[in-house]
Amino acid sequence: AKGKKAMTQTVCVYTLPDYHAARLQRAHPLKLRINRVGFTVTKKLGSAPSRNRAKRVMREAYYKAQKLYNIKTGKLIVIAARQAATEAKTDEVFKDLICAFEKTGLI
Repeated sequence: AKGKKAMTQTVCVYTLPDYHAARLQRAHPLKLRINRVGFTVTKKLGSAPSRNRAKRVMREAYYKAQKLYNIKTGKLIVIAARQAATEAKTDEVFKDLICAFEKTGLI
């Protein structure tokens, strides 16, 4: 009920406030508030190598977005691949990820 979701051509992003963010911030060596992120690809999208490639592409796109944009912290984020993500390049997934982050209010 308190979460948000955004769907694009290649990814679906689910966000939720992380209620343990303050505890994790105290435990972090640099006392930083972080996002907890999960990447998921279902078996419907293809064989193991194609699913692993999709996860690698999504992970790289997230790291690139984290460097270039001021993404809000203290959130639980789940990034799920869609069928187009198995064949997509990192730049395509990056653009869709930014669009989804804007829809959910992370940027």
